[in-house]
Amino acid sequence: MAQMPARRLLVTGGAGFIGSAVIRYLINETDHHVVNLDKLTYAGNLESLAAVDGSERYAFERVDICDQAEVDRVFREHHPDLVMHLAAESHVDRSISGPAEFIQTNITGSYVMLEAARQYWSGLEGPAKARFRFHHISTDEVYGDLEGTDDLFTEETPLRAEFSLFRLQGEFRSPGARLEPHLQVAGGDHQLLQQLRPLSVPREADPAGDPQRGGW
Repeated sequence: MAQMPARRLLVTGGAGFIGSAVIRYLINETDHHVVNLDKLTYAGNLESLAAVDGSERYAFERVDICDQAEVDRVFREHHPDLVMHLAAESHVDRSISGPAEFIQTNITGSYVMLEAARQYWSGLEGPAKARFRFHHISTDEVYGDLEGTDDLFTEETPLRAEFSLFRLQGEFRSPGARLEPHLQVAGGDHQLLQQLRPLSVPREADPAGDPQRGGW
């Protein structure tokens, strides 16, 4: 199978767990150029991208997706062919204790990204305009729980976003195609240490702590 011609990808939230894995794959396994746009909140960790940081095909922009002027600048300077929008606030407990951040990032931030992409796309011509894509990567939790354990989500599955309302609101601002990863995280490096398994398993194996990860 012929490989897709090299493109310029803009990845938001690229310092997060999923975003960093996407970028490592793109740099290590393809010829694409990648711009990582990330605010670097508690969930962002540039150490997860240390293996690709020296690549001439990788660039990092510390930008808040809610900052319209900065997002517009990134589009103008890097001329992406494709946007992968992963940046979002997550974790149900945080959405309950601090909903304002979720509204700002997941709803307003998604609107800013869509508007910046629309304006940028409007200025493109010919093949560049035809091949431009915007993929909004979300979460299967916007569908709620399925009734049967063997059931599958489809495009026609009713939306029941009791625990992902802010992500769902952001999706409603994306009229085009969506890429929705369904992942089961079982272990490995680059995980967020606030979660139970990434924190408890290394502690059990090394009670003294790992200096490279900041100890416990």
